[in-house]
Amino acid sequence: MKAALGLGSAQFGCDYGISNLRGRVSEDEVRQILQYAAQCGLKAIDVAPYEGDVERILGRCWPFPSPFKPQIRSVRAERGLDWVESRLKRSVEHMGLARVGVGMIDDASDLMGPQGDALWARMEKLKADGLFSRIGISARYEDSPVALAKRFKPDLIQVPTSILDQRLVREGALEALAGMGIEVQVRSVFLQGLLFTPREALPANLQPLGPQLSRIRRHLLETATDPLHAALSYALNLKGVSSVIVGVTSAAELRAVIAASDRPRPDLAWHAFAIEDPIALNPSLWHADLSDDPRLRERRSVICAA
Repeated sequence: MKAALGLGSAQFGCDYGISNLRGRVSEDEVRQILQYAAQCGLKAIDVAPYEGDVERILGRCWPFPSPFKPQIRSVRAERGLDWVESRLKRSVEHMGLARVGVGMIDDASDLMGPQGDALWARMEKLKADGLFSRIGISARYEDSPVALAKRFKPDLIQVPTSILDQRLVREGALEALAGMGIEVQVRSVFLQGLLFTPREALPANLQPLGPQLSRIRRHLLETATDPLHAALSYALNLKGVSSVIVGVTSAAELRAVIAASDRPRPDLAWHAFAIEDPIALNPSLWHADLSDDPRLRERRSVICAA
């Protein structure tokens, strides 16, 4: 069964994504995006408190009555659990709502620290109090999401997976999570637009990946497959995945995404699109100073083998 589409909101509060040439989305455009999303039956809206003023923007732009089930994210736990709880409540309030669909731990490392069990207990209390209906975890590949799920038993877990980043698929993690009765949600299905970015526009740390990305795009061209269609089809048809979060900067982009998602899945050798470069698969490293980073040596060996 094909997964459902959900909407990310990072672009509503800040400039986000390597291929985003439009910058922060205007409120009029946000309103149009939400209206079209509602018409098309999208439910999940992913919201983080550190993405500009996105919560209040959404609160001003919801269609009424709102059909959406927003999912909010926690701030880091370094200032204490009372601050985490207070900020989650403010997130709901800023959006003009009484409750939301999901409360999510935004950084899984908070659960691995000394306050991990107490933090999760606080999330369970907020769920019992009705602030949100379900609780989840936003995890990275490096967080070992299956081990996290076994320990905390969340209702939902969100992980990055894409046609370029197939690590969790290859390891069977998505199906293992679904087999535990956990809703699996994937994000970063366009890897911040990397698949669509021209070679000359890549950050310096990604320039070595240029030839491989060019080969991938050339292969899609030779098979008459639109990259947007390929990326969406891959994510939406993964076994175990319930929903896929995508970000857009205009209603026109959302229309293109929905149109592509409705098309049949192309018959492609999906494994051929995977990249293994540790730097390319971690967007936080794209603009970092890696002059003394041992991953550069690992990268050279991986790229030579690609």
